[in-house]
Amino acid sequence: MAVYTDVSDEDLEAFVAEYDIGTVESCKGIAEGVENSNYLLQTETGPYILTLYEKRVNPDDLPFFLNLLDHLAARGVKCPTPIHGRDGRALRELCGRPAAITSFLRGMWPKRILPHHTAELGKAMAELHIAGADFPMSRRNDLSVDGWRPLFERCADAADSVRPGLRETVARELDVLEARWPSDLPTGVIHADLFPDNVFFLGEKCSGLIDFYFACTDAFAYDIAICLNAWCFEPDGQFNITKARNLLLAYSRLRPVSKAELEALPVLCRGASMRFLLTRLYDWVNTPEGAMVKRKDPGEYLHKLVFHQQVDSAAAYGLDPADVA
Repeated sequence: MAVYTDVSDEDLEAFVAEYDIGTVESCKGIAEGVENSNYLLQTETGPYILTLYEKRVNPDDLPFFLNLLDHLAARGVKCPTPIHGRDGRALRELCGRPAAITSFLRGMWPKRILPHHTAELGKAMAELHIAGADFPMSRRNDLSVDGWRPLFERCADAADSVRPGLRETVARELDVLEARWPSDLPTGVIHADLFPDNVFFLGEKCSGLIDFYFACTDAFAYDIAICLNAWCFEPDGQFNITKARNLLLAYSRLRPVSKAELEALPVLCRGASMRFLLTRLYDWVNTPEGAMVKRKDPGEYLHKLVFHQQVDSAAAYGLDPADVA
């Protein structure tokens, strides 16, 4: 469920009247996503996405997100484009929430991941990283290594009730990650949440990237690590090296990956697993009974973490550091 704030017809019509997009014909809540309230808005001029930013989004971050979308779209990245009102503003208020309208992207996210999907993902991610290189704003990644232990401390007491021994497993891994986390890799704007449901396809080609509300300034290779976790494991938990190699090769054709970045991939993949394990664990513990939100199993990312703990070279992901100049 991704509609937390209901919008009346009167409030919607007054809001849309601030834009040159015609009158409202329909407005329907979108059930996917967990952070904000999203509506498919149809006006005389076509479809749009209306987003009301809920309490989990820091309003101070919204100028970064919306300006980033404007910047990327101007450089040819296929992503939602903020619609600016007659006063030039893209961000305004609706029903007591910060709100914005963005362009509608055609396409569907892939329910079954195939190797050509990961190749297209690698290309699209590289284009994003390149296009964002001269973006003048920055945003700290609050869900990187220095944020994991504080997050874990907020749900550690319940960890063993989710899975026996999980508390000790996470605490030991945090010690390792904090000691080994790289700090000198190429850095810029990353998406930080490029899961399959945020990547649209038309046929076999990527038609766009959505949901930039975790975007931040961090290591490019960390974005790659997130995608290796999200796209390259099969439903039975097996890692698919062909999908991983397709992703890495397609990415590196546009933005060459350095030897240092490849050498850091195993620990970055462990960190990406930990990040999603912890956010899922926190939500699992803190989602009240009867809430209209489907909880995601932290165990999926514990399994992925265990896999990455056995990896000592990026060769396990299909690309050997020795092959990089």
